[in-house]
Amino acid sequence: MSTDSPQGAGADRERPAGRRPQQRKQVLLRLDPLLHDALTRWADDELRSANAQIEFLLRKALSDAGRLPRGAGAPPRRGRPPKRREPEDGTDGPAE
Repeated sequence: MSTDSPQGAGADRERPAGRRPQQRKQVLLRLDPLLHDALTRWADDELRSANAQIEFLLRKALSDAGRLPRGAGAPPRRGRPPKRREPEDGTDGPAE
């Protein structure tokens, strides 16, 4: 098998960057225990995980400083999906 085929060893590198699925980056963060406790309490008050609270604060700080990249997108939606609205005429969907 040649390396020119899409199944070759460099297939991921040859694909344009815009077509790769976006993956969340993992970061190891060391925090002062008191700072972590305060952050966790704040996150609990706003019904977020500590990780989501950190991302929220970083996005807000970047936005306030004018440094949030245009392609950053919205934060991922978490929690239960919204209820599906029923049509007002009582049918299950559009008429065919």
